[in-house]
Amino acid sequence: METLTAAERLAALGHESRLSIYRLLVEAGQQGMIASAIADKLSLPAATLSFHLSHLSRVQLVRSERESRFIRYFAEFDTMDALLGFLTRNCCQGQPCLPSASACSPRNAASAKGEDQS
Repeated sequence: METLTAAERLAALGHESRLSIYRLLVEAGQQGMIASAIADKLSLPAATLSFHLSHLSRVQLVRSERESRFIRYFAEFDTMDALLGFLTRNCCQGQPCLPSASACSPRNAASAKGEDQS
């Protein structure tokens, strides 16, 4: 991954609403969520949500699929894995210092549930 690409993705997640949207989609997993459910859960106006989803889509952190009249959004787990890999490449000067499990694995997702949600 290029440094500029990583910076754009991190900048997208640097906004409170976009981070909340992304975390909600990560929690939804492979089922994703329709836009209206995201808006309801986060109390965001439809236009604001659309703006933020568009930004997250542009940097490939989320994808969408049309379902009849609705659009369902999904977190792009491969993109996040690549971003985390970029951030931790050469970590600890190449010496093993972290578990090799993916950050998006179910085991890590379960342990993250106990973290502060703010």
